[in-house]
Amino acid sequence: MYQILSKAKLADKIFEMVVRAPRVAHKCLPGQFIIAKIDETGERIPLTICDYDREEGTITIVFQTVGASTERMSFLEAGEAFEDFIGPLGRPSVLCLEENLDKTREKKIVFICGGVGTAPIYPQVKWLKEHGIPATVIMGSRNKDLLFYVDNMKEVAEHLYVCTDDGSYGFHGMGTNQLQALWDQGDRFDHCVAIGPMIMMKFVCKLTAELGIHTEVSMNPIMVDGTGMCGACRILVGDEVKFACVDGPEFDGHKVDWDAAMVRQQQYKTAEGRAMLALKEGKTHHGGCGNCGGDR
Repeated sequence: MYQILSKAKLADKIFEMVVRAPRVAHKCLPGQFIIAKIDETGERIPLTICDYDREEGTITIVFQTVGASTERMSFLEAGEAFEDFIGPLGRPSVLCLEENLDKTREKKIVFICGGVGTAPIYPQVKWLKEHGIPATVIMGSRNKDLLFYVDNMKEVAEHLYVCTDDGSYGFHGMGTNQLQALWDQGDRFDHCVAIGPMIMMKFVCKLTAELGIHTEVSMNPIMVDGTGMCGACRILVGDEVKFACVDGPEFDGHKVDWDAAMVRQQQYKTAEGRAMLALKEGKTHHGGCGNCGGDR
């Protein structure tokens, strides 16, 4: 059992939990994710690691209630526990690898996060700061009430720009509008990481392609099973079939077929849609990864 040490409500339907999972905390890196399961009948819920403390043996997760399983999860309180808390899974961010440090130091980096995408971006920016690498962060939200981790991000980002769609806080506009404004002012970036809703990442990539900024995106939002077996996170990257949970979750955003991914995401929500996808995709429908780790 994996005890919940603390729980906080960050915004409407957005919660933070700190969970004792020492083996996950010992091995994880920014960009990776865990799979949480409330009890033996619970659904497997893949969630990107928001923070970790190796000495304390804890993992911080942030989640939004979007269905029955995450709603059930939101009812858990400090002192209760998850039956399963598996990880770390997925590949770490390419920026947060010791072997890439020299190349990373040469980059001028901007992160763009939308909504709950703030959570997986935070550990990357924190890791970079710990290694002396500055980063600019653009945080976006529909309105002020849905913002979270603003103070946390201020502590780790060299420059932080907050924007809201309705203008209730910070810059009035979307993350792409803020990036364009910075570019027009002379700020030049050569590496972008964008994490948030699919439509947001699509339009960030459209802009960064025009500006010539290499862009990595996280496809964690489309994961369901988290092991490559269900086929939910199947995407086309260039001419190759990839699975977010096994091959990612981060990919070159300029190579992702966004239109196909969004159509597929909608189709996957129904039993008939899943059956049709399985028929059309044949042997490439399931990942069949065989690479899943676990807290062991």
